[in-house]
Amino acid sequence: MIIICKRGATDEQIAHIEEAIRSWGLKPHTSRGVERAIIGIIGPEDVVREKPLEAFPGVESVTPVLKPYKLASYEFTQKRTVVDVRGVKIGDAQKVVLMAGPCSVESREQILEIARIVKKAGASVLRGGAFKPRTSPYTFQGLGKKGLELLAEARKATGLPVITELMDTKDTEVVEEYTDIIQIGARNMQNFSLLKEVGRCKKPVMLKRGLAATIKDVLLSAEYILNEGNMNVMLCERGIRTFETYTRNTLDLSAVPALKKESHLPVIVDPTHGAGHHDLIPAMALAAVASGADGIMVEVHNNPESALSDGEQSLLPEKFKALVAQMRAVAAAIGKQI
Repeated sequence: MIIICKRGATDEQIAHIEEAIRSWGLKPHTSRGVERAIIGIIGPEDVVREKPLEAFPGVESVTPVLKPYKLASYEFTQKRTVVDVRGVKIGDAQKVVLMAGPCSVESREQILEIARIVKKAGASVLRGGAFKPRTSPYTFQGLGKKGLELLAEARKATGLPVITELMDTKDTEVVEEYTDIIQIGARNMQNFSLLKEVGRCKKPVMLKRGLAATIKDVLLSAEYILNEGNMNVMLCERGIRTFETYTRNTLDLSAVPALKKESHLPVIVDPTHGAGHHDLIPAMALAAVASGADGIMVEVHNNPESALSDGEQSLLPEKFKALVAQMRAVAAAIGKQI
C-alpha cells in the first residue's frame, strides 16, 4: 500500500502516520520528493486494508501496490534510486558509469597496473574478484582476503571505488570491510540467506541476474535485500542460459528497459559474461548503453594469455580505451555522458 501525502504535509503529520503504521506491526518506508512525501507500507495486505489510512491528517490518497516485489517496484517510490559510491553516482539519469578490471585479482603488480589503466581510460569503478565461483573445483578460486587487501591498495592508489563478489555468508564481514560495492553473483541470486545478510550490510549491493531467472525472479531476489533495510541495490543483466551455444550466454538487453519500467533501481549490464568472447563485447557494450543502462561492467586484463580466469573474454587495455570512446559517442546520442 502507498500513501500519497498532501503538498505541504508537515513533518509531524508524516511522523504520526509512520508511528501508527509501526504500531500495527507494519513497516513504513518514506520517500520525500520536492513537492510531497510518499509512504510505502510493508506488511500483510489484509492488515493494511482494515486501517483508516485516509482519515489521517496530511493524507491525500491511498493506492495498493499490486506487484509482488513491493519495495523494488517503481510505483513504491515513484522516483529513481541513485546509489552514491564514494561520490560516483550510479543511477543518475545523465550518466553511464563504467566498471572495469580483471576477472580475478592475481597479484599486486597486476591489479595496480590494470587499475591505473582503466581509470585513465574513463572507468569510475574498479572490479576484481577475490573469491571466485568457478565451474570446476580444480581451477583458480581467487586469492581470498589477500585479494581484498590488494583491491583496497589499488583504491588508495587510484581513488577508484571497488566492487567484488561475496559468495558465502561467513565472508560477509571481511568483504564489507574492504569493498565499496558487494556483488552477488548469478549463481547466488536466489541464495536467500546470503541476500538477507547483505540486506543488513551498510554497503551498496549489485545483484546479478541468475542463469535462468526471469525479470520477476530477479526483482523478488532484490526484494529480500531491500526488505532487510539496505535500499542501495543495483540490478545487473549478465546474460541468461538459452539453447544458443555460440556465445557464453544470451545477453538479454530487453531486460534493461523492462527492469527500468518495473523498478526504481539502477540497472547495470555486463556484456563480458553475456558474450564470453572478447571480439563480441564491444558491440554488446554499445548496445547496452543505447538500451538505457545506468552502468557497464567490462573485464580488462593487461595480459589475457596468462590470465588465471576468463582471459578469453577480457579486453586488452587499448581495446578498452577505444571502446570507451565509442561508448561516449553513443551515450551523447541519447543525452548521457560517461
